[in-house]
Amino acid sequence: MTDETLRHQLIELIPRLRRFARVLTGNMSDADDVVQATLEKAMRNVDQWQNGTRLDSWVFAIARNAWIDDRRLARNRTQHDDITEMLDIAGDDGQAEVERRSTQRAVRAAVDQLPEEQRLVVGIVLLEGYSYREASEMLDIPIGTVMSRLSRAKAALAALLGPQGAAA
Repeated sequence: MTDETLRHQLIELIPRLRRFARVLTGNMSDADDVVQATLEKAMRNVDQWQNGTRLDSWVFAIARNAWIDDRRLARNRTQHDDITEMLDIAGDDGQAEVERRSTQRAVRAAVDQLPEEQRLVVGIVLLEGYSYREASEMLDIPIGTVMSRLSRAKAALAALLGPQGAAA
């Protein structure tokens, strides 16, 4: 694979990488920092990627490690407000947009309440659509652990978001 093709594939991964980083970090500002660090490291270490393996799995593993490294270095970092949530709501149906954003905030808040290991599995399997086996390989844990963490995360989210949950 040429360097140009690889660069193009990395660029195509950015939206998925941003979603994954948002799950990891809990906010878009820190997620963008993780994405930037990930892409920089991937480009510097492109020779370590093995042609014929999944580029996305390799990049997601770099993102996870970058986030862990960042957390170790900045334990006391304060969270940034997501300015996109402060913008005026525009659109044809303001009420539907308000309800959609409210639901989106509730889901984000519920996911943010999950333990780290469950958030990772939710991000990889539910948001990004990887298989249990792929998640197992990316996180370097047994497939049964992926399944149990996802099961616990789904139960917790249902409790948080259901009719009786606090976020409902």
